Amino acid sequence: MTKKKLGAQPMLWPHPAVLVGSHVDGKPDFAAVAWTGVAASNPPAISIALQHHRYSLKGIYQNNTFSINIPSVNLVKETDYCGLVSGADTDKVKDCNFRVFYGTLETAPLIEQCPINLELEVVHILNMGSHALVVGKVVETHVSEDCLTDGHPDMDKVKPFIFGPGKYFTVGEEFADAFSIGKKIKSKS
Repeated sequence: MTKKKLGAQPMLWPHPAVLVGSHVDGKPDFAAVAWTGVAASNPPAISIALQHHRYSLKGIYQNNTFSINIPSVNLVKETDYCGLVSGADTDKVKDCNFRVFYGTLETAPLIEQCPINLELEVVHILNMGSHALVVGKVVETHVSEDCLTDGHPDMDKVKPFIFGPGKYFTVGEEFADAFSIGKKIKSKS
């Protein structure tokens, strides 16, 4: 197979589309973020990458807390909007009709309409050049009861979406069992 070099790029696809919440000057604000991922399982931690000028990052620095809200496909317009405009210029909560609630952390606003909400305390903020890499420890997880099957989050009910190059995509259907399908390789030997 022939390969073409494209230069150094952070081409790790797809990216989960999330809404990062922070309290900026005492008001809730949400930013659309696609550069996010699991950083550790114990303690549970997640990283997000935000450009230094992002308004939401100001709130993360002010409070050392933030939230990650996982929107379903029916919130794609609101999610995109939160990436297009700055909370310094508009009230995204009002514009998007978000119903905000708080859990354990008083400065990590959560969006009721999102099926999954995570409250996080900042562990590290690293300057990575164009972005600040924020690593947060998950303090609490909230899941809408109608998105559970047998007490566990059900991706078909959550309906998260992902960001690819310039587009949003739905998550596809399952096609193999994790921690199982690979065992077929060993059994051939």
